[in-house]
Amino acid sequence: MTQTLEIEISTDKDKLQRDKIYQFLSEDAYWSKGLPRDVFDRSIENSLCFGLYLPNGEQVAFARVITDKATFAYLGDVFVTPAHRSKGLSKQLMKAIDAHPELQGLRRVLLATAGAHDLYKQFGFTPLGAPDRMMERHNKTAYQKA
Repeated sequence: MTQTLEIEISTDKDKLQRDKIYQFLSEDAYWSKGLPRDVFDRSIENSLCFGLYLPNGEQVAFARVITDKATFAYLGDVFVTPAHRSKGLSKQLMKAIDAHPELQGLRRVLLATAGAHDLYKQFGFTPLGAPDRMMERHNKTAYQKA
């Protein structure tokens, strides 16, 4: 018998455990190591953020969406803390993001990820259909201190 974990998923930024999120992103996440705190704070303020909480109030997962709420969104900084992985929490978080009313009817949602492709495929993500039409400007030293 599978036990269902009672969780809460919220977009209330006042509930976010920012120090915990910042620690993970700046120290553990391969995509954002060295992230300066002021950059992190601005990213939270200017994004639609999703926190996943256990019944005791502990935040164990996070994701944020950058969007115009009309045509386009970028999904980023998705993570579940290591102690709570393999419990289906990332799927529950993605279901909440997918169902959010401000993210309906968008023409395109992008994400960049080195892993969890099987998870994202369940929500309609595919490799770029026309990678020759996509470009990026990547500042690899953006988080280095002057």
